[in-house]
Amino acid sequence: MQTDKDLFDVIKEAYPLNPREDFVTSTSNKLKQNARKLNRKNRIKQLSFASTSIAICTIAISWFFFYGGIDVITNILFTPEDGNSSSTVNEQEPLVYIYQTPNIVTLTSETDTNDKQVSDEIKNITLVGERLSQALKERNVNSIHDETNISEIIKEKNLTFSQWYKASREPLKVDLEKNKSIKMVFDINRNTIKRNFTTININGKDYAKVTFVVSGSSINYKENIKFAKLLHNKIQKEYPRLSFGVVVKTQAPNQESTFNQDLFDNSVMLEIGGVENTLEEQYRTVDVLAEIFKDILKDENKLN
Repeated sequence: MQTDKDLFDVIKEAYPLNPREDFVTSTSNKLKQNARKLNRKNRIKQLSFASTSIAICTIAISWFFFYGGIDVITNILFTPEDGNSSSTVNEQEPLVYIYQTPNIVTLTSETDTNDKQVSDEIKNITLVGERLSQALKERNVNSIHDETNISEIIKEKNLTFSQWYKASREPLKVDLEKNKSIKMVFDINRNTIKRNFTTININGKDYAKVTFVVSGSSINYKENIKFAKLLHNKIQKEYPRLSFGVVVKTQAPNQESTFNQDLFDNSVMLEIGGVENTLEEQYRTVDVLAEIFKDILKDENKLN
């Protein structure tokens, strides 16, 4: 780039005259002034370009956060534990089997009656089983939730309502045969005793107490009672008094008295609350149980 001196030399060569001194000084000042203006314009252009770039980046970042970025951040913050998505969990082999016998028993809080034997075709114990399945999925544990309408099978086969377990036995056998990965089997139920016995308040919230029921008539009694005690002790340690404990029911050996626990060891009936509890209270307890089951499944030695 030419300097001021170089420009003056060019002028002298082009015009070999002897200009007046004031003319030379005036011309020099004008050239310097123009040069400074030119430099300012270049700096302004550079600054404008930089400002425009910053503005574009700001807009892009704002768009990212307010439109696209929220989803990205949400996915990062709420990615399930171990990085597994729901679809990935569904692709895993199921470890827990959940069913309901009988399937239509419900709660007085969901109906307009005080009948302890209240039942409902829609709002019934199956919803609690579904909640358990979903809570396990949220903890990256795949499960099978059987929603077979047992009451419908009873009607179709002309069985009596004392033959619930005969009706639920066949679907259970079929699913266990197909899914050798199953580690735990839970039959979801509720009892009929009063609310003040079946409810506990933990940190200001009411929970439905759980009872672990084992058949003393089952050939798998020893394995199942050991499993039930493991569950009870685990929940007692983390949520004292949420469990009623382990109850053994022994009758003359038959399909009904075994509660189908003869088909699989690590089988337990879960009585979650009583007829006067609410679904919300049962759901809170189910969420706790899902956490307990997940912890136990992490250490398979506890199941042996």
